[in-house]
Amino acid sequence: MASIYTCCHGKNIRPGRPWIDENGIQHPSNWQLWSNAEKVAAGITEIVQQSPPDSRLYTWSYNANGTVNSTAKSLADTGSGASLILGVKSQLKLDVKSQQGSLLAQTDWAIVRKADNSTAIPSNIQTWRNAIRTKATAMDSAIDGAANTAAVAALFLSWDSDGNKTGILYDWPELD
Repeated sequence: MASIYTCCHGKNIRPGRPWIDENGIQHPSNWQLWSNAEKVAAGITEIVQQSPPDSRLYTWSYNANGTVNSTAKSLADTGSGASLILGVKSQLKLDVKSQQGSLLAQTDWAIVRKADNSTAIPSNIQTWRNAIRTKATAMDSAIDGAANTAAVAALFLSWDSDGNKTGILYDWPELD
């Protein structure tokens, strides 16, 4: 968590930068080295900011006291036509399709070679390409099946402190 500092008149001050108090006194750039008592006497308050939520799922902003205001983004698309706003689920599905396309593009040369001169596609490449498509379909299904923001958040690939993997999104097969 990051810290921000305010001085006696509510103005944010930054470590390593001098600042001027309400009496017009300029304080040195190394004020962050002062003791807590010296900071309190100068009217400096440290505000520890909360960690923000995932911006893919929430809109958020900081309050003056370091807490976070957050609102879950809509999972479903809203509006229509030119005013269509894609929801979280549609955005994630587009990301999956984009990543799938980028991954498959890495081995498109083998497909072109097959079409061009009938050279066989190496079996490990064909197996991998099929696995990429299967995984993308599973990711799309998982996104569609997520009932709420918490369920969508649980889909993202993560590891716990023991190194155990959870989540499905963006966990692509490796090419052997």
